[in-house]
Amino acid sequence: MFEMIFDPNSPVIWILIISILASTIAIISRPFSTYVKFVYPNAKFEAMGNPFILESELTKLLENKDLEDFKEKLNQTKDYKVSGNSIKDIQKSLDEIFIKSVNMMKKDSSKKMNMFYDTYLEKIDSYLIKYAIKHKIQDKKVEKEIIDNAFLSKTKKLLGGINSSDKKELANILIKYGYSKEIINIISEDDVDFLRLDTEIDRYIVTKFREIKVPYRCNEAKKRFIDTYIDTNNIKYILRAKQLNYDPESIKQFSLGEGREIARWKYNEMAQIESIPQVISSLEGTSYFEPLKNSIEIFHKEKSVQIFENELENNFLKIVRNISTQNYATIGPTIRFIVSKEFEIKNLKIIGKGIDEGLSPDLIKPLLIKETKA
Repeated sequence: MFEMIFDPNSPVIWILIISILASTIAIISRPFSTYVKFVYPNAKFEAMGNPFILESELTKLLENKDLEDFKEKLNQTKDYKVSGNSIKDIQKSLDEIFIKSVNMMKKDSSKKMNMFYDTYLEKIDSYLIKYAIKHKIQDKKVEKEIIDNAFLSKTKKLLGGINSSDKKELANILIKYGYSKEIINIISEDDVDFLRLDTEIDRYIVTKFREIKVPYRCNEAKKRFIDTYIDTNNIKYILRAKQLNYDPESIKQFSLGEGREIARWKYNEMAQIESIPQVISSLEGTSYFEPLKNSIEIFHKEKSVQIFENELENNFLKIVRNISTQNYATIGPTIRFIVSKEFEIKNLKIIGKGIDEGLSPDLIKPLLIKETKA
């Protein structure tokens, strides 16, 4: 039998050789096929860049005295064509620029990335969904402009359904759109804890990100992005809860899960700590400690955790840049561009609003999210 298999004149040996070669080529070529799919979009995203997360560019915009100057300066940038004369119209135009950017990314990327983009937009839309649910629970109407501001058509339909329904129908509407039983249980309580509702909706988004299928060799970068998002938001919720005087057992319920640097036991340990500065000190040894510790003195003056939240966002941008550098041939630059574009639009809205209200640059500047140096 072996003589027949290894006989060079036998078709069996050639079938065997061809099969081995085909398998080897498939194994070797698989990562290259992934890299090829990202070459063009990544080069495009890198060339476009995100200037309005850089302090130097933001400082230039802060020098504008009125909305017309602000808009003119912004439109000198090749990727921005802002329209409108009122701050409301300008902010609407900025949202349109963002959704155009995401649609451009979808068009230029592999179709396997579509769910990532849609889930990212759902993450942003979740702020509107939280707002609408809270308004319905309080028997308030959801303004039409809130519905119009949603990026996804699915979100617009959900917000419209929430707005036009009776409060008793809220649970059924959310079930219809796939929201978790934990969210339904929270909104069904007599006294709804809105902070707990926020965390549960964020946990729902995290779950959706985890379930996304991305191209080969992209899972590690996706996981790091998700885990960093979890760490960042877990710290935010602990700090908010501490400022609102939640008890430790309640705070333990706010965890979005285990992140990259903050394990579940660490989160529970932080929940037990009494003061906010001590919570910051407990982060020593993580990448979050250095950027936060420098803001403790400001916190003592302002008595608001907002300064820490801004520093966490700055640090998030820094980590996303590192993810991009370490995964430059696959999904890294994609993640960096979409995250940075989100914060660019937020910064521009803040600056525009500040200029419209006559605020000084010194008051606006601390509110902006910037990519810090490595």
